[in-house]
Amino acid sequence: MTESTLHIIRAVRAIPKGKVSSYRNIAIRAGLYNGARQVVRVLHSLSRSQDLPWHRVIRADGRVALPEGGGREQQIALLRSEGVEVSPGGRVNLDRYGV
Repeated sequence: MTESTLHIIRAVRAIPKGKVSSYRNIAIRAGLYNGARQVVRVLHSLSRSQDLPWHRVIRADGRVALPEGGGREQQIALLRSEGVEVSPGGRVNLDRYGV
């Protein structure tokens, strides 16, 4: 596992329950200023094996990134179970829930 992957894992694990962060913010916290896509790859490949709270990572505009039928419903359900309000269109208020 690369050092940047470890930094991404730590940054994702640091998102508190009931809060969200964007792929971009996770990349910046991991020291990868243009690494949002790398965050996506790490979450896609390691979220299960590393037991990461992948559902707390969303797009920079506040929208859930996963498509319908591709995990979107599960992500929204997990966020709501933590008290995060998600609009019917899949948007989270980053001013209220973002870290």
